[in-house]
Amino acid sequence: MAHWRRVNGVEEDGDSACSHHPHHIVYKKVEKLIQKMQDEKNGVPVRTVKSFMSKVPSVFTGADLVQWLMRILDIDQVNAIHLGSLLAANGYFFPITDHVLTLKDDNTFYRFQTPYFWPSNCWEPENTDYAVYLCKRTMQNKSRLELADYEAENLAKLQRMFSRKWEFIFMQAEAQAKVDKKRDKMERKVLDSQERAFWDVHRPVPGCVNTTEMDIKKLSRINRTCKKKKMNFGAGGERISPCASDSDLRSHSEELMRTDASHHEHLHFACCSPILFLKRKVEMQKARLEKRQYKTSKVAELGDIAFTMLRLVQRPDRLISYCQQYRDYDSFLCAPTEGSNPWLSDDPSLWEAATTMNLKDVPVWRVKKWGFSFDDLLKDPLGRDQFAKFLAKEFSQENLRFWVACQELKATAISKVPAKAQEIHDEFLSEASHSPINVDSKVREVTRKNMKGAAGRYTFDSAQEHIYTLMRSDSYSRFLKSDLYKELLNPKKKQQSKFLHHLTSFHIG
Repeated sequence: MAHWRRVNGVEEDGDSACSHHPHHIVYKKVEKLIQKMQDEKNGVPVRTVKSFMSKVPSVFTGADLVQWLMRILDIDQVNAIHLGSLLAANGYFFPITDHVLTLKDDNTFYRFQTPYFWPSNCWEPENTDYAVYLCKRTMQNKSRLELADYEAENLAKLQRMFSRKWEFIFMQAEAQAKVDKKRDKMERKVLDSQERAFWDVHRPVPGCVNTTEMDIKKLSRINRTCKKKKMNFGAGGERISPCASDSDLRSHSEELMRTDASHHEHLHFACCSPILFLKRKVEMQKARLEKRQYKTSKVAELGDIAFTMLRLVQRPDRLISYCQQYRDYDSFLCAPTEGSNPWLSDDPSLWEAATTMNLKDVPVWRVKKWGFSFDDLLKDPLGRDQFAKFLAKEFSQENLRFWVACQELKATAISKVPAKAQEIHDEFLSEASHSPINVDSKVREVTRKNMKGAAGRYTFDSAQEHIYTLMRSDSYSRFLKSDLYKELLNPKKKQQSKFLHHLTSFHIG
């Protein structure tokens, strides 16, 4: 039988080989349950079944296993079958006549897998090992060892893949087949079935779940953990671990000095005082919170919203203030003052009313949100209308109209995009346009080149970004200071001034 390589190259000690595996704790709990199943007195009854002119050694039925799980774990039949199927899918036991690893509550025969092939040993077999196994199966003239259709297809693919070293693979398979022939007949039956079940786990039948696949996030965390050097300090004049010598601590401190040269004068404490070293390390981590962990060139590619969120994450105090600022506008956290909560009542009337609301009925908290950011103002239709009125007074309303037209272009059907793009160009950017926007020559040249080719949804991106920046840095700040916005923020003050003006005019009259 082939001895495949394991993860980390450790063969002798399974515990040390996979102590960092994300499922290590689960495997240990499952294996304790499997050991109870194999107990001679209180476990699942395992026997040799005699059939016509043959014997089936070391098997048990699915019904016996289901009854054992229900009795020992105090669970119902459905959960017992589900748990048993999960154990079978991970290769702890297997059906002797089927490649699909699942548990059935009937008289189907199953066999326990040898601990050598348990998943806790962190097997990682390669395609060459699988090719040797399939090639060996074809050499043995046994009906129970015939290749299934999917296995024959896999063998053909592997033969094409390893065409240059197929002779070496064939020699390995031939040598293993000769060793297998020398074994006892009953032992050979059991070992052949266990080897087949091992490959059914690692090269499953098409359509079955591959339980050996690992989440890439968990795998990356494992790799980071394994790469970190463990550091052990002495206590009370004695070492906790014999492997943590003074030279190890000294080499570790030297490595840290190379990592952060700005703090090298303090790292010598690592060799003599672990407490001072750890305190200094905490200070270093706090200092890193104030540094940018992202390249400026990459931040420019993220856009305004991503850049804002990145700044918030790097500064926890800003993130807290940001959440507190928007807390009153989140229906998950605060119930709305008017109408029912859409998330609880499943009634979107509150959101629909917000889109059709008249300016006279707009609440103050909604107007207040316009002052949080320029994006909040543009997202609100009423806010956009009021901003357009303000820009009309400053004779720059075409900037907002151009920005809105570019947004509509991005949502236009692809068949209508060229015509829509031409309309925008003729209205705002052509020499004969009646509403020209203020862009520099560089942006105008980029837009002209984009219009020469096939006009698309993003033809005016550079011009739109230029106008957006212009409105945000100039017009938006003046809008927040204008009487128009202040009157919307204080409607009572506006009504009071109107009333006083009416009284004054009446008295004069």
